[in-house]
Amino acid sequence: MINELRNLLASAIADVKAYDVPALCRRLNLGDGEEQEAFASKYKYAQRRLADVSADQVVASARQLLSEQEHFKLVEQLTKIDELNGSPVTTLTRRRLITLFDHLPLAREIEDMDFIRGLWPIASLRAPHPSTEATFEDYLHRHTVRNDDLSNRDVLEALGVLTCSRAQLFKLLAALTSPEVRSAPEQVELAEKIDALLRHDGYTLSQAGRISGSPFYAVRPFPTGSPADESISATLAAFDPTQVHARWTMALERRASEPAGAITLARTLLEDVCKWILDQAGETWHEADDLPVLYRKLAKVLKLAPDDHTEQVFKQILGSCQSVVESLGALRNKLSDAHSPGPKRARPQARHAELAVNLAGAMATFLVATWEARQTVQAVPRSTSPTLIEPKQ
Repeated sequence: MINELRNLLASAIADVKAYDVPALCRRLNLGDGEEQEAFASKYKYAQRRLADVSADQVVASARQLLSEQEHFKLVEQLTKIDELNGSPVTTLTRRRLITLFDHLPLAREIEDMDFIRGLWPIASLRAPHPSTEATFEDYLHRHTVRNDDLSNRDVLEALGVLTCSRAQLFKLLAALTSPEVRSAPEQVELAEKIDALLRHDGYTLSQAGRISGSPFYAVRPFPTGSPADESISATLAAFDPTQVHARWTMALERRASEPAGAITLARTLLEDVCKWILDQAGETWHEADDLPVLYRKLAKVLKLAPDDHTEQVFKQILGSCQSVVESLGALRNKLSDAHSPGPKRARPQARHAELAVNLAGAMATFLVATWEARQTVQAVPRSTSPTLIEPKQ
C-alpha cells in the first residue's frame, strides 16, 4: 500500500509545472534537485526522492500535498491506510451490495450520471483501460447514455466499489438511500436490505435523521453485543451449559443474520427455562403447554404472580413481566420462522430479533435467579428457640 502511495504521490507531483516541481518537493520534505532534472521527467524526479524516504514520511508528504491541492486517488489510498486497523467490508459483501442493483436503478429522482458525479470526480478520472475515451465521464456517457451496454454492476465495478475505501463505500450507500435519490417505500426497503448485508461485517446502515419529513441514513459500526449479553450468558451457562445456554448462544448469533430464526429461539429459550425449573421444583407440565401456560405455572412456584404481592409497584412490575412473556409468544407467532409466512406476513428485521432475544434473555436470567434465590433460602435451617433446662431437684 505504501508503494502504491509512492506512485500516486509521484503522479500528483508530476501534475504541476516542471519548474515548480523542485520547490514542491522541498515543501513536502523530499530531496532537493535541479530544474533541469525535473524538465527531463517530472514523475521520475519525484519518484527518485520518494524512494529514499521512510513510509511515515511518504504518508506525511501525501497529507501535506493534499492540504494544497485535490487528488481523489491519493485521498483514497491514504484513507485505505488509515482504515487498516478497522473491520473490513469483505469483497463478498460488496458483491452482494452490487447485486441489489441488478434490477434497480442507481437513482430514481435524478439522472444516474448526476448521481455518480456527486460521489466521484469522473470528469478528471481517466477512463478504464483499454477504453479510448479521455475521461471516465466520457466513458460512462458513451456506454450508459449513447449506448446502453453497461449494466449497473459493470458501472459500480468500474468505479472501484469492490476495492474502494470503506469511507467511499459508506458515502455511496448513504447516497443510494437518500430521499433526494429515491422515495419511500423503496428507500426504506433498500436501506433494510443494505443494513442486513453490512451487519455480517460489523456495520449498520441506520437512520441518521430526517430532512423535510423523510429519513436519511448513515453507516455506523454495529455493536456486536450489549453489556447484558455476557451477564446473561454467565447465568445461563451456570444453570444449564448444554441446552439452555446453547439456545441463548444460537439466538445471539442469529439476531442480525436470521431474524426469524432468532425470534423462534427466543421463545424456545424461555420455554426451556420454565420446563427445567418446573422439573426441579417437582411440578408437572405437558408437551402441549405453550409459553404463557408454562410461565403461569412457574409464576405460582416462584410466587411471581401479581396477586402474590401487596406492594403496588411489585404488582405492576410482575404484571409487566407476564405481558412480556405473552408478547414474546405473540411476536414469535407473527414474525418467526415457526409457521409459513404467507404472502402478506410481515418480515422480521434485525431490530425485531434483537428486541425479542434481549427480552427473552433478561426474563430467563430473572427466572433462574429467582429460583436459585428461593433454593438458597430453603437450604438455610430455621433457628430454634433455646431449650429451657429445668433445674435439678
